[in-house]
Amino acid sequence: MPVDDLTKVFGNPRATETLGGRMGIVIHEASAQRLVGTMPVEGNMQPYGLLHGGASCVLAETLGSIGAAIHAGPDAITVGIEINATHHRSATSGLVTGVATPLHLGRTLATYEIAITDENGKRICTARLSCMIRRER
Repeated sequence: MPVDDLTKVFGNPRATETLGGRMGIVIHEASAQRLVGTMPVEGNMQPYGLLHGGASCVLAETLGSIGAAIHAGPDAITVGIEINATHHRSATSGLVTGVATPLHLGRTLATYEIAITDENGKRICTARLSCMIRRER
C-alpha cells in the first residue's frame, strides 16, 4: 500500500489532518503485519529537554491504529481502547523510530506492540495498543 495515501485506509479525506501530522510523524512502511514511522524529538519535548512520554504514546497509537485499520479493512472503524507504555531511556535530539507488529489480529480486536528506538538503535519505549474493530459502516 502506498504510505502517502492513508485516506483510502480511513475513508476520510481529512485523514492527513491529524495530531500525528502536527507532531511530524512520517509513515515509512504500512501493512497490517508491520508499520514503521519516525518522529522528530525537537518540538515534542518536555521542559527538561527530553522527548515527552506522551509524544512516544502518540507515535505508538498512530502506528498501531493505522495497522488495525489496514487489518480491519474499509468496511470497519477502529478505535484505540487501551494503551500502555514503558519509557526505558530518554531521547534529546534527532529522530525516534517506531516499529509496530501485531500481537493479535482478530475480528473485533487488534493488539500491537510498538518498539520505539533512538538514532543509535537503543530502545527508549515499549508500548502496547489495543484497538476495537467496529463493522458498522
